Amino acid sequence: MPREKLSELHGNIFMEICPSCGAEYMRDFETETIGLKETSRRCSKAGCGAKLRDSVLDWEDALPPREMDPAEKHCKMADVVLCLGTSLQITPACNLPLKCLKGGGKIVIVNLQKTPKDKKASLVMHGLVDKVIIGVMNMLNMRIPPFVRIDLIQIILTRALSIDKKYVNWTLKIASVHGKQAPLPFIKSVEVSFSESLSMKAAVLHNQGLQLKRRTAKSAKPFDIFLRLNFSAGCKCLYTNLKIPVDFEIATDYLKEDKDSIIQKLKDRAIKEPSCGQTEVVERKAILVPKSEVIVYAIVTNIIEYENSVVPFEASSLSSCSLKRRNESLLGGGMSWKRTKVRNHITRHRK
Repeated sequence: MPREKLSELHGNIFMEICPSCGAEYMRDFETETIGLKETSRRCSKAGCGAKLRDSVLDWEDALPPREMDPAEKHCKMADVVLCLGTSLQITPACNLPLKCLKGGGKIVIVNLQKTPKDKKASLVMHGLVDKVIIGVMNMLNMRIPPFVRIDLIQIILTRALSIDKKYVNWTLKIASVHGKQAPLPFIKSVEVSFSESLSMKAAVLHNQGLQLKRRTAKSAKPFDIFLRLNFSAGCKCLYTNLKIPVDFEIATDYLKEDKDSIIQKLKDRAIKEPSCGQTEVVERKAILVPKSEVIVYAIVTNIIEYENSVVPFEASSLSSCSLKRRNESLLGGGMSWKRTKVRNHITRHRK
């Protein structure tokens, strides 16, 4: 969904905002603060560099107008407002759905428990949102596309000559694309091994600060570094493998692919096979000081497929739901709730 079509009233724990230029940064980790406080990163926009803040509101924070105003506008215009998986108890957000009623709109609530707004709704369903949505999609003969998660990492190889110029001291670092100190929550550990021709001991890197320091003779032939990235719980596969060619005598070629195109190709391939753990190089570049080579990889870390059932809607996905239909016109009638209420009042008055 395009960002401009989404109002995140209470913020997003994965998003940082620049208070100076307004730039937004979506992360693959939870920000370390809440309450619109400063984080440890800065804005990367040219000419800015201000300290970023988290976007999650604390109890005393007012709803931001840039999120609240469009939400209120669209609720007033809506024919139907869907309230999915919310207790509808936190003001003023909980009152937004009611704004559709004035124009003849309707409210549908799907939640496990009762909510204070149930009496205002045309339809209330006590059940799991996933089951309800799958049932709705089945009834509409529409397929829910698979969800493919792709994460980015950067491999940084920094090198420097020893004082006697006989050796190359180098450091391998596996880091987040959001900053060298940013966490990599989807990686549990990294197993590092080397070409057989290079008599170098393998290593296992744990937790954050995934880096390894080694030394090779300046005259050493080109070699390969093999990485096994072990994923954290929640990823679809257990690990993926990367092969990093190393040649200290050859300058690094600059390469920058279209990131969106690479990610889309990865998603298509993951759905077609289907499997995760697939990788593609997004960018390769050289840094002069300190002398480094940086390779950015896109990795498929999760695939979630939704099996669409062909059995009837209510019999399949809603069998465990408590459904209260407050107004039949929601599912077929052409008259609004308000008009129905007025008509019933006139009928009783005539009697």
